[in-house]
Amino acid sequence: MNLNMKIEKEKVVALSYTLTVDGKVADSASAEQPLEYTHGKGMLLPKFEAELEGKAAGDDFAFTLSPEEGYGVADPAMRIPLPKAAFSQNGQVREDLLVPGTVIPMVDNNGNLVQGCVISVDEQNVLMDFNHPMADKTLHFTGRVESVREATEEEKNGHCCHGKGHCHKEEGECCCKDEGKDCDCGGNCDCKDR
Repeated sequence: MNLNMKIEKEKVVALSYTLTVDGKVADSASAEQPLEYTHGKGMLLPKFEAELEGKAAGDDFAFTLSPEEGYGVADPAMRIPLPKAAFSQNGQVREDLLVPGTVIPMVDNNGNLVQGCVISVDEQNVLMDFNHPMADKTLHFTGRVESVREATEEEKNGHCCHGKGHCHKEEGECCCKDEGKDCDCGGNCDCKDR
């Protein structure tokens, strides 16, 4: 491992980190199972990558991202009432799913997988929130750069599956199958060996 190698475009970076939101741990990765990504490929939030630019293996980091730098401000237009019938399976409405706070994977008009959160339920409709779950949230990151290395040609060309984290060849396009893996991630590569 080259301890002097700095984080810059097309370097593969491994991080251990803790994400705290509203005073609670929302996500983390350990040194034993770090988040690994190719820097500058748009896999992570742009401001997150900017905060890490120039750091080397062994460097600690701590920074805060505003909602605008993170997952944005919630858009009221993304809170959409849907008929209860949209939640039917074999002719029966899945009442067990229609509980406020339940996240339900759905497909949008373009065939993309989207996550919707149940806000409320009445006799006819289910009010769903399709904003990112971290919209309106201030994100506090602390962690350590575990390693920095040169990207392989395959990684430089967009084949980026490192087994953990947010991993896209292009926005919304999962790369698990390119890596000989099965995927149930809807674009976030939580890959499983075939």
